[in-house]
Amino acid sequence: MSKKLSKELPQQTNVSIHDPYAALRYRDYRLFAVGNMLAIMAMQMQSVAIGWELYERTGSALILGGVGLVQFLPVFLLALPAGHVADRFERKTIVVLMQILMALCSFALAWLSYHHGSIPVIYGVLMLGGIAQAFNNPAFSALLPQLVPIEVFNNAAVWGSSTFQIASVVGPALAGILIAIQKGAMPVYITDGIFSILCFTFIALIQGRQAVREAGAFSLKNLVAGLRFVRDTKIILAALTLDMFAVLLGGVTTLLPIFARDILHVGPVGLGWLRAAPSIGALTMALAVAHLPPIKQAGKTLLWVVIGFGLTTIVFGVSTWFWLSMAMLVLNGALDNISVIIRWTLVQVGTPDAMRGRVSAVNSVFIGSSNELGGFESGLVAAWFGPVASAVIGGVGTIVVVVAVTMLWPQIRQLGSLNDLKVMESPVNATS
Repeated sequence: MSKKLSKELPQQTNVSIHDPYAALRYRDYRLFAVGNMLAIMAMQMQSVAIGWELYERTGSALILGGVGLVQFLPVFLLALPAGHVADRFERKTIVVLMQILMALCSFALAWLSYHHGSIPVIYGVLMLGGIAQAFNNPAFSALLPQLVPIEVFNNAAVWGSSTFQIASVVGPALAGILIAIQKGAMPVYITDGIFSILCFTFIALIQGRQAVREAGAFSLKNLVAGLRFVRDTKIILAALTLDMFAVLLGGVTTLLPIFARDILHVGPVGLGWLRAAPSIGALTMALAVAHLPPIKQAGKTLLWVVIGFGLTTIVFGVSTWFWLSMAMLVLNGALDNISVIIRWTLVQVGTPDAMRGRVSAVNSVFIGSSNELGGFESGLVAAWFGPVASAVIGGVGTIVVVVAVTMLWPQIRQLGSLNDLKVMESPVNATS
């Protein structure tokens, strides 16, 4: 594949009239968005509950970091086969089955919470949920382009981000309120399970067009085709690398129970709002982006918002005032949302349909698993140097990564309007 940007990003005619609600006019997309919102609410609530419960029981930052590790390992180890499955089988069916498994895991956590189950058993259930996420994520992501025309996908990505952020605001806040009222995490886990079942129901009602299935026999070459596609498509590789290291180094989500209890002294309700703050910022930004024309200099914008992400993480780390901490997390989420929209549009629009499952799986390793691995990294550094140092080091590291990515892949600065993207030519023969 040519290294020239013009060949990596073929152009298409812009949509002449910007419709901020284009994607929402499609029934299947509305079902997808509601199902996705419920699934994210379940995930966010479980994250708040498990973090609060384990820190209350153990007082250990390392135990909190272990939660991220046991959820990261399945996504990392199973990403390639999960993406291959998403390209060979019906994606909707995979999502439905995995939502059922995640509901069962939530109910198991509720039982363990009630009976004060051992930490290793809780880790085991979380790992099983991680396996479900490993297969769910690429199928869920690759399902979206089957629901709307390619010319409105950027709008679908914006509204997808909006529903994600609504869930990420409501979920943590609801979890914090339930924990405060019930004096325990069990009701949160039960609610998680109910939301997963509702998600399964909405996704099952989708009637989207069939995906282009992968041709050819199962082989190692086909298994790693998504990895090679990302490796050889430098624009996508740069965008994924930026997001991966921003979340890996700059994320402070895992440490929020420590900041809430020991630094800001705000209790479980305050923890819920701290967890919701990035999503409040991201939702506000997503709604603004939906009503504005597509970003015209997406590459330069991506670089600057990741730098801002690092700076707000540093300020959050040194803050001892709750409202300043909230403000930094809100701004942090707003900047991160711009990055998410650019990356998601770039990956999904630029990838051939027959490879979307495998490329989405690689995206899960770069981005999704970096949340869990970043949680382990944050917990480990906090155990050694304290939570403040962990946040500051992560923010500085994020800014350093932006400089490194700009030097390694200068093409990223040339990425233009998201409305000018179309499917990129695969640099590998994925189906031979």
